[in-house]
Amino acid sequence: MVKALIIPSAEHEPITECEVDGLEEYQAVAGGWIEPVGIPRLGVTVYVNEEGLLRQLPFNPRATFLWWHFVPEARQTAMLVGSALIAGLPDRSGDSTDVPGEVVAMLTEQAEWRVEVRTVGDPKWYRNQMTYSDYFEALVWAMDTLERWSLAEDTRVVPAVPEELAARDSAPSAA
Repeated sequence: MVKALIIPSAEHEPITECEVDGLEEYQAVAGGWIEPVGIPRLGVTVYVNEEGLLRQLPFNPRATFLWWHFVPEARQTAMLVGSALIAGLPDRSGDSTDVPGEVVAMLTEQAEWRVEVRTVGDPKWYRNQMTYSDYFEALVWAMDTLERWSLAEDTRVVPAVPEELAARDSAPSAA
């Protein structure tokens, strides 16, 4: 059994944890033959329907933006459609492994996130005061920053530091 996540294409449907055992269960989630899409920087493989585009399955924005963010060469060249199953990267035998716990937490738990940006020629990461209550909302803003700001070399989505949020929430408001 492999611990995995299911990302439905409909954004209002929650990401759920599951256990899959064997090809048939992967195919049941994807709705047909599966195609693996690796995201090595995140330590995961996303499995989608191999014929999803031909079958005109609905666009999966969460799976696509996750892939685009961590695999820059995929940006604007392809998209992921239909329900997606996320498992860990294959082991030496080629078998799937459990989705990493930090990825499960990142994609399923309620938290505050912020976007950090690194500009061309500067190794330091910068951020503003904006926070997001959804990882994928922050991810979209990170991608948007890369597309629109020519000086942006890289972005990342990081947890907002609880002390910063507490200070912000307790600060007197200007009336």
